Amino acid sequence: MTGKPFWETKSLEEMTATEWESLCDGCGLCCLVRFEDEVSGEIVPTRVHCRLFDSALCRCTDYANRKVKVPDCIKLTPGNIDDLMWMPKSCAYRRLNEGRGLAWWHPLVSGDPETVHTAGVSVRGQTISEAVLGDPEDALEFEAPDLLVERGAD
Repeated sequence: MTGKPFWETKSLEEMTATEWESLCDGCGLCCLVRFEDEVSGEIVPTRVHCRLFDSALCRCTDYANRKVKVPDCIKLTPGNIDDLMWMPKSCAYRRLNEGRGLAWWHPLVSGDPETVHTAGVSVRGQTISEAVLGDPEDALEFEAPDLLVERGAD
């Protein structure tokens, strides 16, 4: 036993389901509506969240059934992280996949699920639901290029 936390001793592929799920920091950035420019391939994030996202809690309201209710919700796995370049640079899955450690504000490091919010990493209270839009394309009115920058960098 090394005494090191699991995320420092295991690869993403070696983690248990519980360990994998605990890596989610609760920032909500992956629950935002994004558009991809058909010509450049550039990803355009918005401040519009999925209809299942609770913006006060920064959590999915029906995580277990999200793929049924929102078929285009992407299930993150160790096998698809490299293909999801839109994942936030601050995301624990991305950070570990890139060989970086968890940030100081990550709940597994800080011991406090609120540090992701107090560090300014999460989108708590900064988004609107896609359910209030007249047309899905209306989300483009809420473009948020600032969300492409790594939040809470340490």
